[in-house]
Amino acid sequence: MSKYHKDPDAIADLSPEQYHVTQENGTEPPFRNDFWDHKEDGLYVDIVSGEPLFTSHDKFDSGCGWPSFVKPVESDHIVAREDNTHGMRRIEVRSKHGDSHLGHVFPDGPRDRGGLRYCINSASLRFVTVDDLEAEGYGDYRHLFSTDNN
Repeated sequence: MSKYHKDPDAIADLSPEQYHVTQENGTEPPFRNDFWDHKEDGLYVDIVSGEPLFTSHDKFDSGCGWPSFVKPVESDHIVAREDNTHGMRRIEVRSKHGDSHLGHVFPDGPRDRGGLRYCINSASLRFVTVDDLEAEGYGDYRHLFSTDNN
């Protein structure tokens, strides 16, 4: 069984915006969120379950105002669903274990890195610095930040 799950205590600690985004499929404003221009090395995890979602090495500036990533750190932590709301046809992405709404994935990412753009709400994420990976239980991901992988 996975150590990641939808944590009621984490949900109770969410800000109103984090709750709206993760639990009510909301969207935060572009360019006015914590991670759209964040450049520090580390791991982005689901704010509700703690499951690892994206690394800073897979983050890029798409110009859209939300954090954008070319791929998840582990594809089995992401669930993709068709989303036909707001008169659009999109692919929603959610965390598998936390069932948090994360954002959407689009086919307009960097071609040389797979062509996908995971457009993610900062409000659905918690950032763990490389220096804190072991202390926060993410030591298995440290190798992704070694100088050999840059």
